[in-house]
Amino acid sequence: MKRRAHKLTLLIVVWGTIAIAGFGSAVWQLWNLLMPTLFHLPAIGFWQAVGLMALSWLLFGGWRGAGGLRNDGRHARRHMLTDEERDHLRASMARDGR
Repeated sequence: MKRRAHKLTLLIVVWGTIAIAGFGSAVWQLWNLLMPTLFHLPAIGFWQAVGLMALSWLLFGGWRGAGGLRNDGRHARRHMLTDEERDHLRASMARDGR
């Protein structure tokens, strides 16, 4: 069991390193291709690109999908409505012009 855990840990570290290197390289290349030409910004190095990528993940929500949108429960609550409540909600939204 311990050996399997070590293999899994090694696999996660290897894939994580490959992912960071791949995404960091993509950000680096795209930045240096586009930003100096479009916005007259300086070219950046690989580690600056990795830092920029990490900062953008922190600011914009990481791997949550759909641009970092969070499921705040509205979707689940809408399915729990009765037919009468749903009709009332639709009517009030139609009145408000939504």
